[in-house]
Amino acid sequence: MHPYRTHTCNALRKSDVDQAVKLSGWVHRRRDHGGLLFIDIRDHYGITQLVFTDQSPFLEDATHTSYESVITITGKVVERAAEAVNTTLDTGEIEVVVENFKVESSAEMLPLQVYGDQEYPEHTRLTYRFLDLRREKMHRNIVLRSAIISSLRRRMTEAGFMEFQTPILTSSSPEGARDYLVPSRVHPGKFYALPQAPQQFKQLLMVSGFDRYFQIAPCFRDEDARADRSPGEFYQLDIEMSYVTQEDVFAAIEPILHGVFEEFAEKDWKVTPAPFPRIPYAEAMLKYGCDKPDLRNPILISDVSEVFRGSDFNLFAKLVEKGLVVRAIPAPGTASQPRSFFDRMNEWARSEMNAPGLGYIIFAEESAKGPIADKLTLERLEKLKELTGVNTGDAIFFAAGSEADAASLAGQARTKLGVDLDLLEKNSFRFCWVTDFPYFEWNEDEKKIDFSHNPFSMPAGGLEALQKATSNEELLKILAYQYDIVCNGVELSSGAIRNHRPDIMYKAFDICGYPASVVDEKFGGMIRAFKYGAPPHGGIAPGVDRIVMLLANEPNIREIIAFPMNQQAEDLLMSAPSTVDQVRLNELHLLLSAKAREALEAAKGDA
Repeated sequence: MHPYRTHTCNALRKSDVDQAVKLSGWVHRRRDHGGLLFIDIRDHYGITQLVFTDQSPFLEDATHTSYESVITITGKVVERAAEAVNTTLDTGEIEVVVENFKVESSAEMLPLQVYGDQEYPEHTRLTYRFLDLRREKMHRNIVLRSAIISSLRRRMTEAGFMEFQTPILTSSSPEGARDYLVPSRVHPGKFYALPQAPQQFKQLLMVSGFDRYFQIAPCFRDEDARADRSPGEFYQLDIEMSYVTQEDVFAAIEPILHGVFEEFAEKDWKVTPAPFPRIPYAEAMLKYGCDKPDLRNPILISDVSEVFRGSDFNLFAKLVEKGLVVRAIPAPGTASQPRSFFDRMNEWARSEMNAPGLGYIIFAEESAKGPIADKLTLERLEKLKELTGVNTGDAIFFAAGSEADAASLAGQARTKLGVDLDLLEKNSFRFCWVTDFPYFEWNEDEKKIDFSHNPFSMPAGGLEALQKATSNEELLKILAYQYDIVCNGVELSSGAIRNHRPDIMYKAFDICGYPASVVDEKFGGMIRAFKYGAPPHGGIAPGVDRIVMLLANEPNIREIIAFPMNQQAEDLLMSAPSTVDQVRLNELHLLLSAKAREALEAAKGDA
């Protein structure tokens, strides 16, 4: 017999009754019935109930074995009495009468309980992550992650993509987020950078003659944490294709995402069928107030600026005359809500959105109500209803200001109303593409034109569009072959058809203030490759962590990562980041700044 187990803790069934078996696992639960002891033994696969009778020589030892100790037992499989069957367990029809018992590893007092669903502080959970991962939900999430990645890999291979690995130590890039830098021992004063994404390398693979590439790629960005973004590192399904249009990329990726969501979604959940809706960026900002619309929310924002132009509601009328805008956010079925509902929305706008408030009109049975309604003619009120699609019994909130400010407030209000009024479509994953992003944006801090999305994407109209633009206003109107894939309001990925021509790349970077010498220095490998014949190509990189987060129905990305950092980008389990001794610093030619030395001294004092 094997020294540790003949079966896993989820393998035994009624057909195994009378078998002699050996099991190993953790002490999950214990129930003492006075002379009859039950222990649930747990491993990766499941749980089996063990029985110790008052005749067992191991009863005393088993009674005092601590929770989460690792044990090995041998025994005989017996059928449970009908009234003792546990229908929630796969092994619920049997139990094992223990004949031999051994403690392989005794557990100390637990800082958090594995059994049950008690809540614990993040600090405790991350410091003792190995215990946290033993808990049923967390263990299930990590298993789900593994299965999803395996499915993605299989689907990509079946679709004709080849998996390649790209370098982890590379060069720093002047665009994007902050790099993680690695000092070079053999090249004093020089640094490698951990890749924010394999962007240049995957494009170089296309130039090298490969046609369809993918990789489950680790990416590193020195960014602050969010609920849907882990600090430090994340994984993406990195994809690149040669000789493709934007529609070709969509056609290749939609079956992958639809398939994996259908495979792992809970029963009866609906997944958007291909082709996914295409929403131009300008339309998304108008109708949804953001570029990652949650299509489960039926509320649509409308531009009602013209309704207020020349009206007696002077606040909005003056804003419109100055070239600003008014956006309307319908609130279905809220005409019967008490005044406190509208006051709460106003207070939310002031306190959380730093806005003056949210004006509103209530379309009650007898008439339109509210301070704004009193200043509008019946004709203007009817026009409002026509533009917004509201009916009697509904209300409208308003956001006014610049296009960007009004869109932001209206979009957040749309989201809040959708949740507060329970309007979101249930049990569904709603996908869409957001397309036609502006190629450039205005950098208010530096007072210059900058790339809005991805500097390596192809501008619509190519070189001619860049050359024809004679003002900042014209440059800001140029669109790009850039696209985002969004699911339930979560951006899974950005992608683009790439700029594969050196002349267009030099011109685009020049407009943003980067001379040809900088392009050659920072992107020398890629720009050099493009000069020797580059195929038109494009790609995308859906975030694996966010895909798993959605399918696990978890609100925070840390719940689906085995060993995440905390909000302060610290690994509490492994105590990273950590100090390095002076010998190592000398080898790397590094000298700590005065601020760094002060911080280390302060940390020593706190300790």
